[in-house]
Amino acid sequence: MSVEINSTTNQYLTFTLNKDIYALDISSVREVLELTPITRIPRTPKFMRGVINLRGHAVPVVDMRLKFGMSRTEDTINTCIIIVEVVFDGESTVMGALADSVREVIELTENMIEEPPRMGTTIKTEFIRGMGKQSDDFVIILDINKILSVEELAMLKNVNHDSSNIDSNELSSAQGMTLSL
Repeated sequence: MSVEINSTTNQYLTFTLNKDIYALDISSVREVLELTPITRIPRTPKFMRGVINLRGHAVPVVDMRLKFGMSRTEDTINTCIIIVEVVFDGESTVMGALADSVREVIELTENMIEEPPRMGTTIKTEFIRGMGKQSDDFVIILDINKILSVEELAMLKNVNHDSSNIDSNELSSAQGMTLSL
């Protein structure tokens, strides 16, 4: 007699921040870019590194380390920008997430993902979808739609619109290799 296991397998793009492994649902990831020069936008929070020119469109880039209270991401040969779609106010917005490095795409079934740990009421963990495990390492699975607050998403959307007025010569073009997923 066989036992049917009813579990859905999902794919996740894994990346590192400060030696910890994080993952995003592959359905929210558009592509991965090598680090390209980022144009700083005045009067934006520190975690907002600026915008890049992605095929003629200004895309805001968030330094994930700064957003999570870590030190600023050091630009290395492994630093990359993960282009993701974030849903805000019923609309999809594109943003870049700066990561120390991208690792691989992994598959996890629902039964391989544990609930996010409870850390008390003062620490917000709603942006953590769950904790997966890969070999001996924990993988922190993020909910990209909950990493930024509603106000931050509104600002992100405004940066997207406002930066369209920046002279295209001020924006550096996206260079380097694009890894399509």
